[in-house]
Amino acid sequence: MRTLTVALGERSYPIHIGAGLLERSGELLGSLPSPRAVVVTNPTIARHHLEALQKALSAAAIRHDVIVVEDGEEHKNWETLYGVHTRLLELGAERSTTLIALGGGVIGDLAGFAAATYQRGIALVQIPTTLLAQVDSSVGGKTAVNHPLGKNMIGAFYQPRTVISDTASLDTLPMREYVAGIAEVIKCGAVLDLKLFEWLEANMERLVAREADAVTHAVLESCRIKAEVVAADERESGERALLNFGHTFAHAIEAGTGYGTWLHGEAVAAGMIMAAALSERVAGLASTQSGRLRELIARVPGLLRETPTLDTEGWLGLMSRDKKTQAGVPRFVLLTKLGSGVVRSDVYHSDLQHVL
Repeated sequence: MRTLTVALGERSYPIHIGAGLLERSGELLGSLPSPRAVVVTNPTIARHHLEALQKALSAAAIRHDVIVVEDGEEHKNWETLYGVHTRLLELGAERSTTLIALGGGVIGDLAGFAAATYQRGIALVQIPTTLLAQVDSSVGGKTAVNHPLGKNMIGAFYQPRTVISDTASLDTLPMREYVAGIAEVIKCGAVLDLKLFEWLEANMERLVAREADAVTHAVLESCRIKAEVVAADERESGERALLNFGHTFAHAIEAGTGYGTWLHGEAVAAGMIMAAALSERVAGLASTQSGRLRELIARVPGLLRETPTLDTEGWLGLMSRDKKTQAGVPRFVLLTKLGSGVVRSDVYHSDLQHVL
């Protein structure tokens, strides 16, 4: 097991990474407000991993209940959130109860927002079981539900007390879900860490094959990068916005095609290619470097999909509601070179139309 720390003063918390950690999760939770927890998961994850977690909680003398919500991005909405709140009330959950998110990014975002809002905030633990959640969404405290007009537009910054990433849980992940998570690893390297990007260029086939040491390295390095960024800019007023490289386009794809049609990582892969093309026109990114990014993404089997069926006006309308927009002016995360990103608001309409 390797442990990183998200350094946020009194709210600092550990990220535990390693194989077989679900069985140890009871001891890894640390000091909880009380020996009472509620697990939020979905039927697919429950079938594979709930029993191991429940055994670990029982061994640690933590009383617990389980809330099972429907699977899929299309269910990350206000109605499902309200249902979680209802079950928490029915179960008699108190302010000292800990909410445990067991699942991928949808469960982590949904349960995290439920924890942030139930009785004005209860303790949260993230146990991510997908690659995308382990390398990205479980760390940093972003919680949200989707709205038909925009992805993740309703939510809160709410940090967990602990993140437990059992890399062995990825063995049960369908290939499409697994490779979608690789997009977020590529994003970290492309926008913030050239060394990670070069490692991916040298080891992509090993990562796709789920070789244990390659998976651990990818999760560890992605979390290290994100932990450093979050510690420096928790609420995304500066550097943290760089972690949204490709996401302005990606969120438009997800909202415009219907949540769940494209996986988040698939949309991010397409979004990075589009952001790189825009970077060539606006931020001086060399075409050879943009080509390296496209080539790396293309080496991930099944990650690239057909072009989404959105017209230019549809794209522009969806992107205008991006969370990085300030004073009505959209801002884009662009690359000046691989491993170095910048947020720009001086993107001409003609440049954006060309890329679209």
